[in-house]
Amino acid sequence: MALYRDEAVVLRTAKLGEADRIITMLTKEHGKVRAVAKGVRRTKSRFGARLEPFMRVDLLLNEGRTFDSIRQAESLAAYAAGITGDYRSYTAANAMCETASDLFAAEHEPAPAQYRLLIAALGALSRHAHDAQAISLSYILRAMALAGWTIRLDSCVVCGRQQISYFSAPAGGAMCADDRTPDATRVDERVFAQLRALEQGDWQSVDELLPIDARTENIVREWAQYYLERPIRSLGLLD
Repeated sequence: MALYRDEAVVLRTAKLGEADRIITMLTKEHGKVRAVAKGVRRTKSRFGARLEPFMRVDLLLNEGRTFDSIRQAESLAAYAAGITGDYRSYTAANAMCETASDLFAAEHEPAPAQYRLLIAALGALSRHAHDAQAISLSYILRAMALAGWTIRLDSCVVCGRQQISYFSAPAGGAMCADDRTPDATRVDERVFAQLRALEQGDWQSVDELLPIDARTENIVREWAQYYLERPIRSLGLLD
């Protein structure tokens, strides 16, 4: 079996047998990867603490038929240290990692831009650079856009007019009063402004528009659920 080296962010872990874990990761060069870390649940494990969620690590792995296997792990950034002690940061990080995992239907598909976006968002979260909920929602919108699902927020998806007052996820975004579909919901300009700032990563505007409106979060949740075809359950914990 071939050896390869990559850096990764740990998204989630699951127990396997009595001492092993399955580690789900987003890697820089190989996309989403699931690998077995043998013996990491033992107290004398050499690198168990390095393979916890939100850790960024340098890895040496063996290719496998079902799962790859981790041979070595070295810490690159311990984002978890600044995240796990704060409930809002912890739930925001879980929503981000859940989204990152759900974006990839297949493994070993390179997505370096997605990787860079995730480590930047986790780094900002660990430093408490901005509101935790805002970082999470911004990451979700921007990760979805990188995956090809860009939300339309500046003009009507039907006619192109800028007089927008409704939103529909199935339609692709903002709508005017004349062209709105039956499923569209009414949205005021402050919510649209928050969504635009979050999707663009305009943190000066995001900070000026805080707190995040509940309708803003609902639209992000609806958008992600519609196109990922499953809910981001961790978002509910941010309410």
